[in-house]
Amino acid sequence: MDFVETEGDTIDGAIENALRLLGVDREKVTIEIVSEGRKGILGFGAQKAKIRAELRKSAVSLKTPEVQQTASEAPALTAETSEIAEKAKKVLEDILDLMGVKATVQQKSSAGDETILEVRADNSGLLIGRKGQTLEALQYLVTRIAGERQGSEGPHIVVDVENYRERRRRSLEDMALRLGEKAKRQRKTVTVDALSAADRRIIHAVLQDDPWVSTKSLGQGSYRRLLIIPEGDRRKKGDAAQERQSASAPAKGGKTDANSAPPAEADDDV
Repeated sequence: MDFVETEGDTIDGAIENALRLLGVDREKVTIEIVSEGRKGILGFGAQKAKIRAELRKSAVSLKTPEVQQTASEAPALTAETSEIAEKAKKVLEDILDLMGVKATVQQKSSAGDETILEVRADNSGLLIGRKGQTLEALQYLVTRIAGERQGSEGPHIVVDVENYRERRRRSLEDMALRLGEKAKRQRKTVTVDALSAADRRIIHAVLQDDPWVSTKSLGQGSYRRLLIIPEGDRRKKGDAAQERQSASAPAKGGKTDANSAPPAEADDDV
């Protein structure tokens, strides 16, 4: 089964039902909102939200029984990787101590060469900041001081606070789906307020398989706005131009006039 259509009291509920039926994680499916649903009045006229969830191609090819790795089965870290990870952990602990924050830092290995430094503290909101800006600042300081290498060499250090990044990812995915549906329904470009590069990548990834919208970053600097652009009108314009070219093409065996075919219309630069 490569796709399912499910209902729920909310869009989130419908998505959870679909993931449970498909037996995969959120990042392995493409979500299309069929109906956002409505509450109705005093229970009358209420409609459930409905979505269509389809497995991504990579998920279809890799959908085999998975055996979770235990800590002993995880790939052993090299001496250099372990040294950088330990240094990053010590740097983070020192920064938190200088901030006067009582917290514990746990080092966890993730997929590939990613090392997660999970912070647990009573005042976690202070460490996260508005839209994760303080957390991003901690991430920058730790990786710079610890000497994380760019590219494929060395571990990629990720600083997290009580699983905030996962919760933020889910929130951004839901927002991307809703705004993508809004852009298609209203046939108007939707502008998302300034986001970090990591947040923008999440929205780009969610909507990249939707043929009826495209995404584009706008502005300069680390935090940029993001545009969600409906593509329906462009497709119609391209189809019309193609039909005009086909109609003006000479019959088989006839002469070709280089000036008879009208030039193809270029897409507007949004």
